[in-house]
Amino acid sequence: MRPKFVSPKVFLWIIHFRHTLLWGYNWYLRKFYGMKLAPDVRISLKARIDKTNPQAIEIGPKTLVAFDSIILSHDFSTGRHSGGETHGTRIGSRCFIGCASIIMPGVRIGDQCIVASGSVVTKDVPSHSIVAGNPAKVIRSGIQTEPFGILIHDQKSDIEANTPPTPAETASTKSAEPA
Repeated sequence: MRPKFVSPKVFLWIIHFRHTLLWGYNWYLRKFYGMKLAPDVRISLKARIDKTNPQAIEIGPKTLVAFDSIILSHDFSTGRHSGGETHGTRIGSRCFIGCASIIMPGVRIGDQCIVASGSVVTKDVPSHSIVAGNPAKVIRSGIQTEPFGILIHDQKSDIEANTPPTPAETASTKSAEPA
């Protein structure tokens, strides 16, 4: 079955509508929940941000939070508020929070950081670094990012050249070697 054609005007309208919807969502979180969000933060509509203690969440300018990410600011279940502690969770400017990442309560993520998809951030992340894993560990330091956590082009090839092979890549090269 052939895909249906969408006219360029309709496509541009959809893009504009989506941008307006995201801006409205950020405004809603700031106005009604009191979250400290910069006006130019991009938060996916599928990202889950803790609304139990919304004043403890702060996200810096030009940061992108991808879909299915979870940002927490408390360590208690929603049914029992009296026994738990609340913690401030801060994400710096020009950061990228990958999809399905979990930012635990009290974590401070510095400026210009990248959190890899599926990471569980349990400790503070220094500025200018890339973290990945469960629990998240610093895999690269000294990076520079453009707005919304995009790596500067010169560093992309450098990171790819210095990245160790994954276990799957190592296994495939071993099986390809003659015995």
